Amino acid sequence: MDWEIVIGLETHAQLSTVSKIFSGASTRFGAAPNTQASAIDLALPGVLPVLNRGAVERAICFGLAIDAKIASHSVFARKNYFYPDLPKGYQISQYDMPIVEHGNLTIQVSQTSSDDKNQPHDYEKTIHILRAHLEEDAGKLLHEEFAGMTGVDLNRAGTPLLEIVTDPDMRSAAEAVAYAKALHTLVVWLGICDGNMQEGSFRCDANVSVRPVGQKELGTRTEIKNLNSFRFLDEAIRYEARRQIRLIEEGGRVTQETRLYDPNRRETRSMRSKEDAHDYRYFSDPDLLPLVVSPDWIEQVRSTLPELPAAMSERFINVYELSSYDAHQLTTSKTLADYYEAAVKKMGTQHAKALANWMTGELAAQLKRHELTIEACPVTPAQLARLLMHIVNGSISNKIAKEVFQAIWDEKALDEEAADRIIDAQGLQQISGVGELEAIIDQVLAANLKSVEEFRAGKQKAFNALVGQVMKATRGKANPQQVNACLQQKLDEEKSV
Repeated sequence: MDWEIVIGLETHAQLSTVSKIFSGASTRFGAAPNTQASAIDLALPGVLPVLNRGAVERAICFGLAIDAKIASHSVFARKNYFYPDLPKGYQISQYDMPIVEHGNLTIQVSQTSSDDKNQPHDYEKTIHILRAHLEEDAGKLLHEEFAGMTGVDLNRAGTPLLEIVTDPDMRSAAEAVAYAKALHTLVVWLGICDGNMQEGSFRCDANVSVRPVGQKELGTRTEIKNLNSFRFLDEAIRYEARRQIRLIEEGGRVTQETRLYDPNRRETRSMRSKEDAHDYRYFSDPDLLPLVVSPDWIEQVRSTLPELPAAMSERFINVYELSSYDAHQLTTSKTLADYYEAAVKKMGTQHAKALANWMTGELAAQLKRHELTIEACPVTPAQLARLLMHIVNGSISNKIAKEVFQAIWDEKALDEEAADRIIDAQGLQQISGVGELEAIIDQVLAANLKSVEEFRAGKQKAFNALVGQVMKATRGKANPQQVNACLQQKLDEEKSV
């Protein structure tokens, strides 16, 4: 039987406010345990919560970015459940009246065809975001620091979250990962979340079910909690789908439950039976007034929105004549896009494609090797632009440019003329004089008579070998196109003699 996977994601984005959603306690990560949990966060007798305006504005900002409806009137409720890291016995959240509803996020999906595992294909898909609501985070249980015991750190209790819930629109792990990455890019781009997955600032719960292809009724779903990396999200969904299919085909039945993903064993395991909404006994929080958002407030927030990733990608295609792939790669973060545009201004738009090639190639590879983000790149946009202009005007080859790029990277200098200085100091200027190049080619031909004879016998590889010897003799400083033309002319002349 052919099976279809159905996936919906619930994502918790920690909002970038300096204080908590209902108190003035700090949200700073890394403080000593239980030093940032105020009486309000713990709901001690006699305290009252006060809503953080900054958290509301970040929620409005997100809603506008996904073209969603911003509720003029929303309500906070108490979601009742007991865990050791939720000392007051309930979480303040929004339930039936959230602040954001019915938005959309378009994603670019790259995946491998099931028919040909080596043949990638890309497509675009729009994911419907059902709702995004404000709530407070719980604390954190610490299992590893105490032998045979569990510690409780309540610093995170009360940290503002925006929980973003999709419809079950995704049909593969690849789509789920593409959506999660696009959402991560957006919330960081907007400045409403730092996106630090290692610190728990951005984490996903995946609702996964399977059904026979063609069936409209949804299968029984399981929820995989707290996936804090895109790789874990991908692996967990793939494993869970296989588990459910195998279970059904063997005559079993999928149970609605919450599961955890074990990255060491690369499998999901049962955590608890899945609660339904009525199990939480939601009711409006009597300590908080309804949240009223006026049209003027919405417009005020709208005026602060930056150019969004999709719009910037489209502009890069139209203005800089980039491919859809290049434009998408360069807008995966706002900092990367800003770096590109700063360099383009130095080089001129006629060189925009050459710059894109370097940034998605050499620069991206170097950042990956050193495990750095573009924010920590030691080569400035102005320095990169200056370096690439040396390739454009023919003063150095692409190979030499890579060596100069490495030198700039290593010395971490801030001067815009770093490339000029390094090229002059090391004598790396490209050999462009015909006389000098011809003399070197004559020496190479005299020292490689066997390759010359093989070329005359019709072996093209021999010509490539001679080109390589010339480039070696010039330490890569010769213009490759000029070497090819001059070498071919020399060989033709010898052949005619």
